[in-house]
Amino acid sequence: MHQRILLRARKGPFHVISHEETYERDWIGKNSGNLVFSHAAHKLLATSTAEITPSRLRTNARDADEINEKYDVFVIPLANAFRRSFADRLVSMTRLIERLKIPVVVLGVGVQTDVDGNREFLRPIDEAVTAFCRAVLDRSHSIGVRGEVTESYLRTLGFSAVEQIGCPSMFLHGDSLQIDKAKATLRPDDRIALTLSPYVTSMAAIVRHHHQRYPNLRYVVQDLNTLGTLLYGDAPHLRGKSHDIPVHTSHPLFVEDKVRMFVDPWTWMEYLSGFDFAFGTRIHGTITALISGTPGYLFAHDSRTLELARYFGIPHRIMRDVPADIDAAQLYEEADYTALNEGHKARFATLAAFLAKHDLAHSFADGDSATRFDQQVRETVYPPAVRPVTAYTPEELLPRIQWLRDENRKLQQAAESRRADHLRERLGKAVGNRIRRMLRR
Repeated sequence: MHQRILLRARKGPFHVISHEETYERDWIGKNSGNLVFSHAAHKLLATSTAEITPSRLRTNARDADEINEKYDVFVIPLANAFRRSFADRLVSMTRLIERLKIPVVVLGVGVQTDVDGNREFLRPIDEAVTAFCRAVLDRSHSIGVRGEVTESYLRTLGFSAVEQIGCPSMFLHGDSLQIDKAKATLRPDDRIALTLSPYVTSMAAIVRHHHQRYPNLRYVVQDLNTLGTLLYGDAPHLRGKSHDIPVHTSHPLFVEDKVRMFVDPWTWMEYLSGFDFAFGTRIHGTITALISGTPGYLFAHDSRTLELARYFGIPHRIMRDVPADIDAAQLYEEADYTALNEGHKARFATLAAFLAKHDLAHSFADGDSATRFDQQVRETVYPPAVRPVTAYTPEELLPRIQWLRDENRKLQQAAESRRADHLRERLGKAVGNRIRRMLRR
């Protein structure tokens, strides 16, 4: 039976967008990690009978009638949506869901508080989360959450129809995932990928140490602001400044062309597959390494990262317990992937059962659907890595400058059109007033 799926996603996996437009229109939702789990969800649901449409993240309740008419189910992959800064968007999503008449399936939502699961920190969002869960459960059998912290939180709000299913990103290859360390120890000349959350400033000493010790270190960026720095240099209010975290072009990692960012998961994974080890604070940076076959290690700095690491058996330390002189070789040596490898099939079975309960099939049990998806990825030409602007030749930068010029022209034309509309409106009013005055004489 043909199934029309509306999938909450900024863009689809085969929607190719340039670096420049990705930045200007924010096609990554502030963080490229969002594309990893949304595109993995797309592949998971891409059966031969499914028609999947990205929602473009629209949450206007006025779209409800159109959605009810055009789709059979609304699938919502979420990250750390139960957080203070997301509360307004959660309310908007709830208003939309309350007007839907089709099933709504939440695929892996997480709560964000500290690593100790501070319940009091979440009080301000209790009402918004409660309303969201009620709206979903009126249209769903259960809510799929990332791990035990989120399940415990929802149970304190009175919800029992909660299932731990992890994050779709870890199931990009279905029930197949095997992480092995290719070498006994890391050497200084090995390739190491570093992930960073720029606001976790305690990473500064770790960045400095690894930059000095590992010449083949690369910082793999995920956030939108640093994408802008890579493309165009420092923002006006940041020019001439420096910081121990690589957020300015003055940082040695920028100067030495050791920073990369990808605007699609597929090129990102291909790049990481050539590394010996990846570590840092980004949960989807770590997951992207793992699903690329590269050993990864996470520094968990909040509940959203910690619960996923625990659920999947991802080697990790809590950030506050990480000493400033920690070395990647030590992390590599202590990393144990036994629980991750041995438990993966069972975790995938849990996810598959969750989908089946909600009348959703998956591509790995649908003939060659998953294989065909992978083939389409291989046949699609995605933009390469973004590097620091100083690493490009003038010839390579010319298309970027031309794109900016074209965008500026479009803005000028739009402004001129608005001015013309305004003048026509004023002229129309003036003529109307003149006619009314003449008629009154």
